[in-house]
Amino acid sequence: MDGILAQIKAPVFANRNFDITKYGAVGNGKFNCSAAIKAAIDACNKAGGGKVVVPAGKYYTGPVCIKSNVNLHLNKGATLLFSTKPNDYLPLVPTRWEGVELMNYSPLIYAYEEQNIALTGEGVLDGQATSQNWWPWKGKEEYGFKPGMPSQVDKANRAALFAMAEKDVPQRERKFGNGFYLRPQFVQPYLCKNILIEGVKIINSPMWILNPVLCTNVTINKVSVESSGPNTDGCDPESCKNVLIKDCYFNTGDDCIALKSGRNRDGRRINVPCENVVIEGCTMVNGHGGIVIGSEISGGVKNIFAQNCTMNSPLLDRALRIKTSSARGGVTENVYLRNISVGQVKEEAILITMFYEDKGPFMPVIRNIEVDNMQVKHGGTTGILVEGYFNQPVQNLRLNNVSINNVKVPYNIANLAGLQLNNVVINGNELKISEVKITQAEKELH
Repeated sequence: MDGILAQIKAPVFANRNFDITKYGAVGNGKFNCSAAIKAAIDACNKAGGGKVVVPAGKYYTGPVCIKSNVNLHLNKGATLLFSTKPNDYLPLVPTRWEGVELMNYSPLIYAYEEQNIALTGEGVLDGQATSQNWWPWKGKEEYGFKPGMPSQVDKANRAALFAMAEKDVPQRERKFGNGFYLRPQFVQPYLCKNILIEGVKIINSPMWILNPVLCTNVTINKVSVESSGPNTDGCDPESCKNVLIKDCYFNTGDDCIALKSGRNRDGRRINVPCENVVIEGCTMVNGHGGIVIGSEISGGVKNIFAQNCTMNSPLLDRALRIKTSSARGGVTENVYLRNISVGQVKEEAILITMFYEDKGPFMPVIRNIEVDNMQVKHGGTTGILVEGYFNQPVQNLRLNNVSINNVKVPYNIANLAGLQLNNVVINGNELKISEVKITQAEKELH
């Protein structure tokens, strides 16, 4: 972990300030400040870099595109209110959606092939997504969808994108946007280097929130994320190298932190893993999982370190969640957690499964997982759930000083090779390796 941290350096910026109000922005929450923000960013970039300042006030805007050597800085009391009109996120840009490349709506904050960029300050980024806009596109009634409304689940939309990927249709020919209902991500640096996201609060996202893709040297520090919509993952580094996520707060409608590397054939085509990730001092509240790997991990995930994190909510499903399938393939290896404090989870404290969603011919590999000093007060349905294939078991799971209390089922382990236990106590009883029953049956997909 220390070796990885030594490679991660936050970018620094020239001492120049570019106040967006000097370029025509008005902070009344109604005036469209898109052109003013763009002009300030362009001027900052042309001058060699510096800080684009958003002063106190509410600034309505469309998508914001950050350029090299620019730090977009929100002062205390500043809010960027993002448009909920899909047309404002045109023209289409190269992006990645649920692990598949395409041309789609611009993310709300976007950067493409830039370096030395930042999003900082004490202000708020409000995507304004609700059950009245963006979220109904998921196609579920709990998010505002009503029968007869268009959504991403229509066959010509999400499924069409995945079909194009399986046929290797070039990215530039995968044109979506209007009429396809694939929601944009909130913050997506794409093919960028040297990134800092620090201090800001991000709320009400259409979809995935912090989603660096194919980036190197990423620092995400003291960021607060709150969004209860569908697929509003808090932080999804995707096919990134050298990432630090530190002292952040996640209260989300999906996974809090999820490490990814592409879906199925498209992920294998790009074949770039998510690697060298350090997560420390983070707080996870609601969500499907606290620290998650998958499920779009066809390019592999390796060398993941998480420590000193706190998780607690009756609406947090799991603490550690590794999810993949034989449609995904890929290698997940070298995952280390230590000093994890869990107040309550709804389902599993530790979940490792090879049977998430789809089935195919690409057998996944999961190996070398260690959890050291995890304390769980209320463990939900199952303490430890492991599901491997008979011909491809999960390999090398080591648990040290793990305590899981108030759980209905202590463990359910199928097809695991190389289990090590040291002071693992579930419901007050020490789990001894000689007594653990590992089943050999092959689970069928739901």
